Formats: sequence, structure tokens, C-alpha cells
Amino acid sequence: MPRILVIVPFPLDERNLAQRRSQGEAVRLPDDVELVYRTARVAPSNYVSGHDSVIAELSMMEVGMRAEAEGFDAVCIDTMSDTGVTALRSVLRIPVIGPGRHTMLAALMLGRRFSILTMWDAWKPLYSQNIADLGLQAQCASVRAAGIVPDNRNLLAGKEDQVFPRLVEAGRLCVEEDGADVLILGSTTMHDAHAHLCANLPVPVPVIDPGPASYALAVAAIRLRSVHSLVTYPLQPAPSATRLRAVVEAGAAADATRG
Repeated sequence: MPRILVIVPFPLDERNLAQRRSQGEAVRLPDDVELVYRTARVAPSNYVSGHDSVIAELSMMEVGMRAEAEGFDAVCIDTMSDTGVTALRSVLRIPVIGPGRHTMLAALMLGRRFSILTMWDAWKPLYSQNIADLGLQAQCASVRAAGIVPDNRNLLAGKEDQVFPRLVEAGRLCVEEDGADVLILGSTTMHDAHAHLCANLPVPVPVIDPGPASYALAVAAIRLRSVHSLVTYPLQPAPSATRLRAVVEAGAAADATRG
């Protein structure tokens, strides 16, 4: 049975984690595939700066670096920032899938130009690095924000009437004004809006839901026995799980003290 570890970038209670797990219901995976969700123990309040990235990279790596030894066949990162992908590829020889760059490449199988539909402007820098690394500046029609501050724990629950119309309007502008023929949701926290957008956009374009897409791509990599290149991602010969765990535990203890 293929087992995929999904690393959630925030410490969550069981109710909030169940909202993340609901992404698995949106994709038809083989019956024998198991998705196992684990949360980071330490996280920034949001992902909007280099400061946040340092904390998040350490925390995501600490969760996933033993995935191969624990019998997992792939790792998926539950954030469009792709936080932890490069670090984990340096210690694992199983597929590590980040939805950011993978959904951009998948979009180009469905159309010529894509737009990223996101919640707020502060997230825009998260996408620019992948766009530049992949050389997709010409293929990215736009990154449009709906002007809504995200809630990384409660997601869109209870805010559908406020959020959904603004996302539909922003998506329409991506297509009609910016020239996109594929839309990518800018966060796995936007999963709840996917079905509504598909049903209510006034223009017939595909909308990629990044979390479920990453699961399907991980399954494909497992089936194809494909893994990242050691030329691009050389293995760390002596990874220090003990030191990393100590750093994260200290951070978790400090968070608990603050209450």
C-alpha cells in the first residue's frame, strides 16, 4: 500500500486538521493509497517574509526528514510556498512534491498561460521565486488577490458568502483582462472554494486545486518510480535529526510558555 505523508505547515487541533484532510476527498486516488497528515510543531503566524520562511523551513524539515525510514513512499507539502521541499529532497530518496511549482507546470499541460488566484497581496512574493526559477514569466498571465486576509487554521469556514463572490470576480478578471486560460488557487487553504469557482466562473477555464493535485502527482511519481535528481538536490551525507528536533522542541516550548 503506497503511503504519502502530507505535512501541514501549522500546529492544528483535530477540527482544523480535519479541514485539511478534506482535500483528499477531492481527488480520485487508487484505493490502496493512504494519506497521512502530520502538522508542524512550530510555525510563523503566516508566510509573508524571510523571517517566516526560516522558521517554517526548519519545522517542515523536522516533520518529514524521517519519512523514508518510516516507510512512506512520498511526501507532499501542504502549502503553495513549497516550504521544506528543497531541504527534504536533500535527505530523502522518495518523491517530495510541493504544490507551488508542480501546479504551475501542470497548468501548462492544460493551457498556454496561467494566473494564480490568491487571497491577499502579502502572499504574492511566495509565487515569484518559483515563477523565476522555472522561467515562466511569460506563461504567468497574472497573480491576482481577492483582498481578503486569510485564516490558516479555520480556512474559509463561515466566510463563504464574503469570500466566494470576490474570488469569482478576481478569477474572471484573470481570464478576461489578463489573458489566462488556466487558474491556480494560490493556497491549499482555499480548497473549499474550488468547487464553487468551477461552477460559477463565467468563463470556461480549468481551475487547479493545489493540494489534491499534489497528491495525484505524488502517486504518479511513485508508480513511475521517479524521484528528484541527485545532481540538482545532492544528498546530505550525515543529516542531524537530533539537533533539528532539539531546535524545534525549544521553539514549541517557547510557544507554549507564551500561551
